[in-house]
Amino acid sequence: MTAEAMKAVRLVVEAAAGTPGEEVPRRVCAAVCEGLGVDGATLSLLTDTPSRQLLAASDDADALLLEEIQFTVLEGPCISAARTGEPVAVDDLRHDLTPWPLFGAMAREKLPGVGSVYALPLFFGDYVLGSVDLLSTRPRALDEDVLEQASHVADAVTTALMPTREMLLTGNDAPAWEPEQVVRAHWFDTWRAVGALAARRRISPEDALALMRAEALRTGRSLPDITTDILRDPPGTS
Repeated sequence: MTAEAMKAVRLVVEAAAGTPGEEVPRRVCAAVCEGLGVDGATLSLLTDTPSRQLLAASDDADALLLEEIQFTVLEGPCISAARTGEPVAVDDLRHDLTPWPLFGAMAREKLPGVGSVYALPLFFGDYVLGSVDLLSTRPRALDEDVLEQASHVADAVTTALMPTREMLLTGNDAPAWEPEQVVRAHWFDTWRAVGALAARRRISPEDALALMRAEALRTGRSLPDITTDILRDPPGTS
């Protein structure tokens, strides 16, 4: 294992030890950033489904925006990592063409300071139920050897999350993850809005989310903004 991967694994284990469950994802994100020498990280479950759940984002605003972009356009490195079960690397976001045209264009526009992005799948048994996203201001922040060993870091993250599995499987209440205000505003409330719009229009949740995404792309507004409008709009007025 590379020195970077070993350091990240050690810091993840230390971050989770004796930590209250609701704080584990945020501390794990910070540990991964420090261990791998990246500038931001996010941790998401159910990455390629409408009921996706953001568990944590590092303090860097770009990390949260990276997740918003991928959830809006339904493509990008974290979604590909969750679908394929393989690490995904965008070594030079500013100059390399990506396999995701909507994500590539929007990320370059909204994240001009980000040089590289990486996504590591999270395995729970035989299933991939999420991913860790990493970003850096530098192109090629992780070399090939580090990326090859990154599965050990992802395994350490999964192990750190296991004591919180009851919280992970409970989706009916507002998330307990810290910082709760950020997680709730960007993900739990979005899913509430999907349900409200689906009932209002008598359409499926998938179609409701598609309408919200289309509105976000058409107007250039974020999904949290669209969500706020829907939740403020009394039933029967749209």
